[in-house]
Amino acid sequence: MRTKAVAPLALVLLLAPLVTACGGGAEGASGPKTVTVTVGYQSKTINTVTAGTLLRSLGYFEQELAARGSKDGVTYKVDWQDYATGAPITAQMTAGKMDIGSMGDFPLLINAARGKELKQPTRLVAVTGYNLRGGLNTVVTAPGSKLESLADLRGKKVSTSVGSAADGTLVRALQRAGIDPASGVEKLNQQPSVGASALQAGSVDALSQFVAWPGQLAYEGRAKALYDGAELNLPTFHGVTVREEFARERPGVLEDFLRAQLKATDHLRTEPVAAAESVAKETGLPAEVVYLYNGANGIATFDPALRPELIDALKQDVPVLKDAKLVSGVDVDAFVDPEPLKRASEGTQQYPAAAAARSELWLKGQTRTQSFDSPRELLKAARGGDVRAAYVPDAVTGTLWFADKAAWVAEGPELRAFVTPAGAKAYVDAHKGSGARIVDFAEAGALAS
Repeated sequence: MRTKAVAPLALVLLLAPLVTACGGGAEGASGPKTVTVTVGYQSKTINTVTAGTLLRSLGYFEQELAARGSKDGVTYKVDWQDYATGAPITAQMTAGKMDIGSMGDFPLLINAARGKELKQPTRLVAVTGYNLRGGLNTVVTAPGSKLESLADLRGKKVSTSVGSAADGTLVRALQRAGIDPASGVEKLNQQPSVGASALQAGSVDALSQFVAWPGQLAYEGRAKALYDGAELNLPTFHGVTVREEFARERPGVLEDFLRAQLKATDHLRTEPVAAAESVAKETGLPAEVVYLYNGANGIATFDPALRPELIDALKQDVPVLKDAKLVSGVDVDAFVDPEPLKRASEGTQQYPAAAAARSELWLKGQTRTQSFDSPRELLKAARGGDVRAAYVPDAVTGTLWFADKAAWVAEGPELRAFVTPAGAKAYVDAHKGSGARIVDFAEAGALAS
C-alpha cells in the first residue's frame, strides 16, 4: 500500500513545476514556475502600437520579463492576442482569460462597466495615443458621393462599430448637426472591415470609424472625408487596461509592461519613420497611412500619461454610453489608477503636450522627413520631387491629412488646407471679403511655385 501511495505523490511533485498560469500566483510566493501573461491588442488600431504591435515587434516586454525571471526563478511568457476592436478584449478580460488590454476611450468605459458587473474589475493604467480635439475619428463617404456635409446624412445609412470611439464621434456630431442619432439616420453596427466593404459596394452612404480606417480608405482612393472628428474639439484617446486581480497579484509584471511601453514610446517618438515602417510590415497597412497618424506631426500624440484633460473627457463620454444603453454608469475616478505608471516611470522623461502640427514631406528613399511652417512651403518643396507622401494640417482643426486628398483654399498669397470640403467651404463663407476661394490640388501646387 505504501508503494502505491508513493508513486502518485512523486508524479505530482514532478509535474508541479510545469504548471502554466494566466498571470496567477503572488510574486515572490511559492507558485507556478511558468507564468503566461496574456495581452490583448488591436494591431490595426495603430495609435495603440506602443502597447501592442510596435511593442510586440521590439520585444521590450519580453526583455523586462526575462530580467525579472532571472531574479525570481520564474519563466515568463507572453501570449499576444490580436483583435479588430476592443469588445472581444473586454470579453476575455472579464472571463479572467486576459490580463492586459488596449482599446479606445468608449470601449474602456464599457470595459470598466462589464468588469464591475462580472466581478472581474479592471483599471485604466496608461494612455497610448491621444488627440486633444478628437481628430482620431473621421466620417468618410464614397469618392463620388454627392454628400457635402454631415447635415446631408439625415435619413442615410451609416456604418459604425457601436460602442466604439468612432460611434461616439458620430453620435455627438449628428447631435450638433441637429440630427437625432437614434432616428435621424439608419445606423448599421458593423466591424470596420465590413463597413469599409459596404461603403465601397454602395450599401451604406457613409462610414464613421477610428484610426486607421479613414486614412487608409482615403489614401487608397476608396473614400473621402466628410467630417473631421476634431471639429468636436473633445479629446479622444486609447489606453491600457488591466485586470485588478492581476495588478494586485503581479504588480511588478504590470510595471514591467508599462516600462516596456515607455521604451516603445521613446522609440516611436525618436524614430517615427522606422516605427511606421515596422508597424506597416506587421499589419499590412501602407506605411504612409501609419505615418499620417503616428508620425512626428501625426494625428496621434503618444504619451502614456493619464492627463487630466483626457480623464475629464472620459467622464463626458459616460452619458453618451448611458443614452445608448451600453452602460448604466461608470465611476471614472475609481477606474483610473495612476500609481503603476508612476512607479514604472520613475527617472524617465516627461513628454510635452501636443504641439501644433506642421506640414511634412516624406521623399522616397529617405529615413527622415522634412517639416515646413506652411502648406505653401511644402507644396513648393514637393514640386518635381520624388514624393512618397506629403501631409498638411487642417487650417482650423490642425488634423493632419494627405496633401493630395485635402480640400484647398487660396487666400491672397496664402494656401490653406482642410480635411473636408465642408471645412474649406465654411472658411470661404466666413472670409468673403478676403478673396478666399476653393482650388483643387493641382492649382494649389501651381500657385505655391
